[in-house]
Parts: sequence; structure tokens; C-alpha cells
Amino acid sequence: MLIRPAMNADEKAIWSIIGPTIRAGETYALPPDMSEADALAYWMGSDRETFVAEDEGRIVGTYYIRANQAGGGDHVCNCGYMTDLGAIGRGVARTMCEHSMAHARSHGFQSMQFNFVVSTNDRAVRLWQSLGFKIVGRLPHAFRHPTHGLVDALVMFQPL
Repeated sequence: MLIRPAMNADEKAIWSIIGPTIRAGETYALPPDMSEADALAYWMGSDRETFVAEDEGRIVGTYYIRANQAGGGDHVCNCGYMTDLGAIGRGVARTMCEHSMAHARSHGFQSMQFNFVVSTNDRAVRLWQSLGFKIVGRLPHAFRHPTHGLVDALVMFQPL
């Protein structure tokens, strides 16, 4: 699998990944009816670096990395990851996270923090924990899940 910086030409493929995830409303605190233009502007914003994961020439995942805070908090990075629904379970998210940790280290980040991991996203929670992330905070009933109702959001952290 190849991880490379995203280009404007990748927008259609990126939307095909992030669109269904946003529409499902189960894992990201984004409006499910967010427009394609707004979603792409968020995912590929100027305040972050966006990457894509390719498998046999097909984009199967995307992630972004950015400073979690400005100023005194800019040594901590934050990332968001989404995998094509047809590629779930094939190690795409793991590969992207490993790439993001190496990229973060090489760019001087000292730690990585996920601010809002929906607690019912068991697959992600297990994956992040297997990669060394610890749950350092729990936000009770912080996410309105479309089928589970109010669920907790987790703050996960790892020194790099």
C-alpha cells in the first residue's frame, strides 16, 4: 500500500470515501448533510496536510494531520482517518496511522491526540489501543449517535 500526499485531482476519490462516512453520522461529529464542497474544504483545509492510501492504483483511504492547538500546544498533532467502505478490515487504517505517526515524528510533533473518538466505534478504539494510544478522557454523552442515542466520546493520546 502506498501513502502519498493528496492532490486536487484526488477530490472525487476522497469524497467517495468521506461522503458515506459523514452521511452515516456514526463516527464523526460533522453534519450528516454537509455538502461535498464543505466536506472537502474541511478534510483538505489549509491548516492540515491530507494524504491518501492507494492499493493497486485505487485510493482506499485518506487521512489528515494538523497541529492539535496553536502556540503552546502545537507540538501535539491531531489526525482524522477514513477508509473506503469496501476496504474495511484490510489494514488500511492501521497503515495510515503508522504512516501518520512516522510523519508526525519527522515533522517535530512530540505526541498525537485524538480529541473525539466515538465510544461505539469499537473497531477504531481497538486499533488505536493496539497502536499504543491510551484513553485519557471520556466525555459523557458527547455524541448523538443515529441508532444508539447519546454515547460517550473518548480522548486518546500517545507520546511519539
